[in-house]
Amino acid sequence: MHKINAEEAKKIREAMSKEASKKVYRRMQAVALRGEQRKNTEIAEITGFHHRKVGLLCKAYCNEGIEGLKKDGRKGGNNRNMSDDEANAFLASFEENASKGQIITIDDIAKAYDDAVGVKHKSLSTVYYLLHKFGWRKVAPKQYHPGKASEETIEASKKLTMS
Repeated sequence: MHKINAEEAKKIREAMSKEASKKVYRRMQAVALRGEQRKNTEIAEITGFHHRKVGLLCKAYCNEGIEGLKKDGRKGGNNRNMSDDEANAFLASFEENASKGQIITIDDIAKAYDDAVGVKHKSLSTVYYLLHKFGWRKVAPKQYHPGKASEETIEASKKLTMS
C-alpha cells in the first residue's frame, strides 16, 4: 500500500491548479484524495477511475512523483518498420519470382520481412497488412483441373479402353 500524507496532497493540489491537461488533472485529483485519507472505492466514484487504477496512480506518484502522473503510458501509433519505398523494393523481389511462375507463400514473405527489419514477429498480421496495403491478393491454385472431364465421361472412357 502506498502512503501519501496530507502535506503531499497539498503539493499535488497546488500542481493541479497549474495543470492544463484534464487527464493529468484527474490523475492528480485521485492521488490528492488518497492523501486526504479517502478510500480507493470512494475516490473511484469521485474521479471515474476504477479503484485499482487509483492504486496504480498512487504507486506511480510514490515512485516518480508528479512527473509519474503526467506520463501517458501509451506508445505511438506509427509503428511501421519500413517506408513505402522500402516496402515496394522488398515486394519487387517477390513479384519477379511470381512472374516466373514460382509459388510464394506467406511464410516465405514473413521470414524475409523479419530478416529485412531485424525483428521476429509473432504473428503474420504485419505481413498481411503490408501485402493488403500494396494491393497484393491471395491467389491459390484450384483443387481440381478446370478442364477436367466430368465423372461420367471418365467412366465411359474407361469402359471403351478396357474392352
